[in-house]
Amino acid sequence: MSDVVVKAERAATLHHPDGRTRCFWCGTDPLYMAYHDDEWGVPEHDSRALFEKLLLDGFQAGLSWITILRKRENFRRAFDGFEPGLMARYDAARVEALMQDAGIVRNRAKVEGAVASARAYLELQERGITFADIMWDAVDGQTLANRPQRIADIPAETARSRALSKRLKGFGFKFVGPTIVYAAMQACGLVDDHLAGCHRARG
Repeated sequence: MSDVVVKAERAATLHHPDGRTRCFWCGTDPLYMAYHDDEWGVPEHDSRALFEKLLLDGFQAGLSWITILRKRENFRRAFDGFEPGLMARYDAARVEALMQDAGIVRNRAKVEGAVASARAYLELQERGITFADIMWDAVDGQTLANRPQRIADIPAETARSRALSKRLKGFGFKFVGPTIVYAAMQACGLVDDHLAGCHRARG
Protein backbone atom coordinates (compact mmCIF):
# COMPACT_ATOMS: atom_id res chain seq x y z
CA MET A 1 0.00 0.00 0.00
CA SER A 2 1.39 3.40 -0.94
CA ASP A 3 2.19 6.09 1.63
CA VAL A 4 -0.51 8.32 0.16
CA VAL A 5 -3.19 5.67 0.71
CA VAL A 6 -1.96 4.97 4.25
CA LYS A 7 -2.21 8.69 5.03
CA ALA A 8 -5.68 8.76 3.45
CA GLU A 9 -6.84 5.92 5.67
CA ARG A 10 -5.84 7.93 8.69
CA ALA A 11 -7.65 10.98 7.33
CA ALA A 12 -10.61 8.89 6.08
CA THR A 13 -10.76 10.83 2.81
CA LEU A 14 -8.17 11.58 0.14
CA HIS A 15 -7.91 14.78 -1.92
CA HIS A 16 -7.12 14.08 -5.58
CA PRO A 17 -5.48 16.23 -8.27
CA ASP A 18 -8.85 16.69 -9.99
CA GLY A 19 -9.95 18.74 -6.99
CA ARG A 20 -12.27 16.07 -5.59
CA THR A 21 -12.06 14.51 -2.15
CA ARG A 22 -12.92 10.81 -2.06
CA CYS A 23 -13.25 7.99 0.45
CA PHE A 24 -9.77 6.65 1.18
CA TRP A 25 -10.43 3.12 -0.06
CA CYS A 26 -10.41 3.93 -3.78
CA GLY A 27 -6.84 5.23 -3.53
CA THR A 28 -5.45 6.64 -6.76
CA ASP A 29 -6.30 3.83 -9.18
CA PRO A 30 -8.37 5.39 -12.03
CA LEU A 31 -10.61 2.32 -12.32
CA TYR A 32 -11.28 2.32 -8.60
CA MET A 33 -11.86 6.08 -8.53
CA ALA A 34 -14.40 5.80 -11.37
CA TYR A 35 -16.18 2.97 -9.53
CA HIS A 36 -16.31 5.11 -6.39
CA ASP A 37 -17.66 8.12 -8.27
CA ASP A 38 -20.14 6.46 -10.61
CA GLU A 39 -21.35 3.23 -8.99
CA TRP A 40 -20.66 2.67 -5.32
CA GLY A 41 -23.60 3.82 -3.25
CA VAL A 42 -25.79 4.63 -6.25
CA PRO A 43 -29.27 3.08 -5.73
CA GLU A 44 -29.71 0.06 -7.99
CA HIS A 45 -33.22 -1.30 -8.50
CA ASP A 46 -32.71 -3.71 -11.40
CA SER A 47 -32.94 -7.29 -10.15
CA ARG A 48 -30.33 -8.71 -12.50
CA ALA A 49 -27.84 -5.95 -11.71
CA LEU A 50 -28.41 -6.46 -7.98
CA PHE A 51 -27.87 -10.19 -8.45
CA GLU A 52 -24.60 -9.59 -10.29
CA LYS A 53 -23.25 -7.32 -7.57
CA LEU A 54 -24.20 -9.76 -4.83
CA LEU A 55 -22.42 -12.61 -6.62
CA LEU A 56 -19.33 -10.52 -7.27
CA ASP A 57 -19.18 -9.60 -3.59
CA GLY A 58 -19.35 -13.31 -2.85
CA PHE A 59 -16.41 -13.93 -5.16
CA GLN A 60 -14.54 -11.11 -3.43
CA ALA A 61 -14.57 -12.85 -0.04
CA GLY A 62 -10.96 -13.14 1.06
CA LEU A 63 -9.76 -10.86 -1.74
CA SER A 64 -9.63 -7.13 -2.44
CA TRP A 65 -12.47 -5.50 -4.37
CA ILE A 66 -10.09 -4.03 -6.93
CA THR A 67 -9.11 -7.60 -7.87
CA ILE A 68 -12.74 -8.37 -8.68
CA LEU A 69 -13.27 -5.02 -10.38
CA ARG A 70 -10.38 -5.69 -12.76
CA LYS A 71 -11.87 -9.08 -13.59
CA ARG A 72 -15.49 -7.94 -13.81
CA GLU A 73 -15.74 -8.07 -17.60
CA ASN A 74 -14.21 -11.56 -17.54
CA PHE A 75 -16.82 -12.60 -14.99
CA ARG A 76 -19.60 -11.19 -17.16
CA ARG A 77 -18.31 -13.09 -20.17
CA ALA A 78 -17.83 -16.33 -18.26
CA PHE A 79 -21.22 -16.21 -16.53
CA ASP A 80 -23.36 -15.15 -19.51
CA GLY A 81 -23.85 -11.63 -18.27
CA PHE A 82 -25.05 -13.01 -14.93
CA GLU A 83 -28.39 -13.93 -16.48
CA PRO A 84 -29.97 -16.26 -13.88
CA GLY A 85 -31.97 -18.11 -16.52
CA LEU A 86 -28.77 -19.16 -18.28
CA MET A 87 -26.69 -19.76 -15.17
CA ALA A 88 -29.31 -21.99 -13.59
CA ARG A 89 -28.79 -24.49 -16.41
CA TYR A 90 -25.04 -24.87 -15.86
CA ASP A 91 -24.10 -28.52 -15.49
CA ALA A 92 -20.97 -30.19 -14.12
CA ALA A 93 -19.16 -29.78 -17.44
CA ARG A 94 -19.83 -26.03 -17.48
CA VAL A 95 -18.59 -25.73 -13.90
CA GLU A 96 -15.40 -27.55 -14.89
CA ALA A 97 -14.95 -25.17 -17.82
CA LEU A 98 -15.31 -22.22 -15.46
CA MET A 99 -12.69 -23.75 -13.19
CA GLN A 100 -10.25 -23.61 -16.10
CA ASP A 101 -10.98 -19.93 -16.84
CA ALA A 102 -7.99 -17.89 -15.64
CA GLY A 103 -9.94 -14.67 -16.14
CA ILE A 104 -12.13 -15.25 -13.06
CA VAL A 105 -11.64 -16.36 -9.47
CA ARG A 106 -11.41 -20.13 -9.76
CA ASN A 107 -12.93 -21.20 -6.48
CA ARG A 108 -15.17 -24.24 -6.89
CA ALA A 109 -17.38 -23.51 -3.90
CA LYS A 110 -18.00 -19.96 -5.13
CA VAL A 111 -18.66 -21.06 -8.72
CA GLU A 112 -21.10 -23.74 -7.59
CA GLY A 113 -22.61 -21.28 -5.14
CA ALA A 114 -23.26 -18.81 -7.96
CA VAL A 115 -25.13 -21.51 -9.90
CA ALA A 116 -27.18 -22.42 -6.82
CA SER A 117 -28.00 -18.74 -6.28
CA ALA A 118 -29.18 -18.42 -9.88
CA ARG A 119 -31.57 -21.31 -9.30
CA ALA A 120 -32.80 -19.68 -6.10
CA TYR A 121 -33.35 -16.43 -8.03
CA LEU A 122 -35.55 -18.25 -10.56
CA GLU A 123 -37.51 -19.97 -7.81
CA LEU A 124 -38.31 -16.54 -6.39
CA GLN A 125 -39.53 -15.42 -9.82
CA GLU A 126 -41.78 -18.45 -10.06
CA ARG A 127 -43.33 -17.38 -6.75
CA GLY A 128 -43.91 -13.88 -8.08
CA ILE A 129 -41.17 -12.32 -5.94
CA THR A 130 -38.55 -10.09 -7.51
CA PHE A 131 -34.97 -10.13 -6.30
CA ALA A 132 -35.05 -6.34 -6.10
CA ASP A 133 -37.98 -6.53 -3.69
CA ILE A 134 -36.06 -8.92 -1.43
CA MET A 135 -33.02 -6.65 -1.36
CA TRP A 136 -34.82 -3.35 -0.88
CA ASP A 137 -37.20 -4.75 1.73
CA ALA A 138 -34.11 -4.95 3.95
CA VAL A 139 -34.03 -1.14 4.15
CA ASP A 140 -37.77 -0.53 3.88
CA GLY A 141 -37.39 0.60 0.29
CA GLN A 142 -35.22 3.64 1.02
CA THR A 143 -31.47 4.24 1.04
CA LEU A 144 -30.04 4.55 4.53
CA ALA A 145 -27.55 7.43 4.50
CA ASN A 146 -25.20 6.71 7.38
CA ARG A 147 -22.57 9.39 6.66
CA PRO A 148 -19.72 7.93 8.74
CA GLN A 149 -17.20 10.41 10.06
CA ARG A 150 -14.33 7.97 10.53
CA ILE A 151 -13.21 4.64 9.11
CA ALA A 152 -14.10 3.03 12.42
CA ASP A 153 -17.70 4.18 11.94
CA ILE A 154 -18.18 1.88 8.92
CA PRO A 155 -19.43 -1.52 10.10
CA ALA A 156 -18.57 -4.85 8.50
CA GLU A 157 -22.16 -5.98 9.05
CA THR A 158 -25.35 -4.71 10.63
CA ALA A 159 -28.57 -6.07 12.05
CA ARG A 160 -30.20 -5.40 8.67
CA SER A 161 -27.49 -7.27 6.75
CA ARG A 162 -27.78 -10.18 9.17
CA ALA A 163 -31.53 -10.30 8.63
CA LEU A 164 -31.16 -10.12 4.84
CA SER A 165 -28.44 -12.76 4.92
CA LYS A 166 -30.71 -15.10 6.85
CA ARG A 167 -33.57 -14.47 4.44
CA LEU A 168 -31.42 -15.07 1.34
CA LYS A 169 -30.03 -18.27 2.80
CA GLY A 170 -33.57 -19.40 3.48
CA PHE A 171 -34.33 -19.01 -0.22
CA GLY A 172 -31.27 -21.08 -1.16
CA PHE A 173 -28.72 -18.38 -2.03
CA LYS A 174 -25.07 -19.19 -1.32
CA PHE A 175 -22.14 -17.05 -0.18
CA VAL A 176 -24.48 -14.50 1.36
CA GLY A 177 -23.08 -14.12 4.85
CA PRO A 178 -23.81 -10.84 6.68
CA THR A 179 -20.48 -9.24 5.71
CA ILE A 180 -20.86 -10.11 2.02
CA VAL A 181 -24.45 -8.90 2.10
CA TYR A 182 -23.48 -5.61 3.73
CA ALA A 183 -20.83 -5.02 1.07
CA ALA A 184 -23.52 -5.57 -1.57
CA MET A 185 -25.87 -3.20 0.26
CA GLN A 186 -23.17 -0.53 0.13
CA ALA A 187 -22.36 -1.20 -3.51
CA CYS A 188 -26.01 -1.09 -4.58
CA GLY A 189 -26.98 2.02 -2.66
CA LEU A 190 -29.20 0.34 -0.11
CA VAL A 191 -26.93 2.07 2.35
CA ASP A 192 -24.79 5.14 1.63
CA ASP A 193 -21.50 4.89 3.48
CA HIS A 194 -19.56 7.61 1.68
CA LEU A 195 -17.46 9.27 4.34
CA ALA A 196 -18.20 12.81 5.48
CA GLY A 197 -16.05 15.11 3.36
CA CYS A 198 -16.22 12.86 0.29
CA HIS A 199 -17.56 14.68 -2.77
CA ARG A 200 -20.15 11.90 -3.18
CA ALA A 201 -21.53 12.38 0.32
CA ARG A 202 -24.96 13.94 0.35
CA GLY A 203 -26.72 15.32 3.35
